[in-house]
Amino acid sequence: MAFNFGAPSGTSGTSTATAAPAGESALVLPSSSKEPKPRARPLDPIGPAGGPGVARALPTPWGHLERAGGDGGGGWVSALGGLFSQPAQAPAQSNQLINTASALSAPTLLGDERDAILAKWNQLQAFWGTGKGYFNNNIPPVEFTQENPFCRFKAVGYSCMPNNKDEDGLVVLIFNKKETDIRSQQQQLVESLHKVLGGNQTLTVNVEGIKTLPDDQTEVVIYIVERSPNGTSRRVPATTLYAHFEQANIKTQLQQLGVTLSMTRTELSPAQIKQLLQNPPAGVDPIIWEQAKVDNPDSEKLIPVPMVGFKELLRRLKVQDQMTKQHQTRLDIISEDISELQKNQTTTMAKIAQYKRKLMDLSHRTLQVLIKQEIQRKSGYAIQAEEEQLRVQLDTIQGELNAPTQFKGRLNELMSQIRMQNHFGAVKSEEKYYIDADLLREIKQHLKQQQEGLSHLISIIKDDLEDIKLVEHGLNETIHSRGGVFS
Repeated sequence: MAFNFGAPSGTSGTSTATAAPAGESALVLPSSSKEPKPRARPLDPIGPAGGPGVARALPTPWGHLERAGGDGGGGWVSALGGLFSQPAQAPAQSNQLINTASALSAPTLLGDERDAILAKWNQLQAFWGTGKGYFNNNIPPVEFTQENPFCRFKAVGYSCMPNNKDEDGLVVLIFNKKETDIRSQQQQLVESLHKVLGGNQTLTVNVEGIKTLPDDQTEVVIYIVERSPNGTSRRVPATTLYAHFEQANIKTQLQQLGVTLSMTRTELSPAQIKQLLQNPPAGVDPIIWEQAKVDNPDSEKLIPVPMVGFKELLRRLKVQDQMTKQHQTRLDIISEDISELQKNQTTTMAKIAQYKRKLMDLSHRTLQVLIKQEIQRKSGYAIQAEEEQLRVQLDTIQGELNAPTQFKGRLNELMSQIRMQNHFGAVKSEEKYYIDADLLREIKQHLKQQQEGLSHLISIIKDDLEDIKLVEHGLNETIHSRGGVFS
């Protein structure tokens, strides 16, 4: 659905924008080389209609992870902890690992047997992924998060990679509103987004799709079409549009419209996919990550994404339930369409049979007309050689049909067998079935009531006929009397 607000302005060039009102920023095309890096886009769910993702339970040194539902709405690549650009921090990570190991195995905080109890408590916090691990009086405690390698509530699922190009210009806006509110105010929303773009008359806001998300949120996919004065048009690249939306003042305006998140929907480059697969996400064991890559059901379309903590699992479960409902709704619509098509097919077949019978009848009538016309045309002429040959052929066919061992005899034999089978079937049915006396009495009573009803109806019809005769007689007398008066 496209919405156009005004004709293109007369300014020349395709990369300039009209002056924006005070306090607003216009979308400048093409984008500057210093534009901010676009936020990683969401991965689409598995399946052609947004089906649920796949998650596998993978062994860990601390037990088996629970099997989890897939991410029907797509896991965010940005949630992987900056997988595309992780700076090397070997000393800090080494100290963190040493402190974590000390807190879990050998704390020296109290100097007695209570340190062993403290170690078990720290292990429990690390398994849950929350809390602080105290292990030394001179060193700050270790912060246990769900990303720590000892947290047990982790799994790896799979989400479908987007296949849209940057030239498609698709940008996703997540609104903190219900889908019904978005659809009812779609025109106002398009106008507001056009104002956010600076009111440029050469730009048109288009809504690609609207989809419901859990927690009363809605995903709106938009793209911008730029029309030049010479009549040509093109889509604004997704990275350029995203860079405009990420400006501080523009972001504030979007937040006032209810936008909580914006991102591009473009495919991952081979380098990004390679870097993502080679570097395990924060807190995910490399062994689990390698196993997830091996278990990927379709490495060309799916990419592994981590699921850390109950909150992420709940989000994916909600999205999966929602996608299941949408699939069921689509299946119901398809089922209704199939039922309607079946009804139409039955009606069409009946009409075809009717038209076939009509065609055959018309063909016979046409043949009869042609015969009569031919008889009149050749009236008084002698029989020609071709007609004599046709007569001989017809006599031959008639003789074959009437022969005892030919078609007519066989047809009579088949008819006799059918009559005998019907007779034997009637005899067998009489011998096989028996009607209960009470049921027979009820049938007789029902037939008697039907007969009485018919008799009553016949008497009413007779009375009505008598009345009609009286009316007709009265009308005839009236007409005669009037005729005598006028005469």
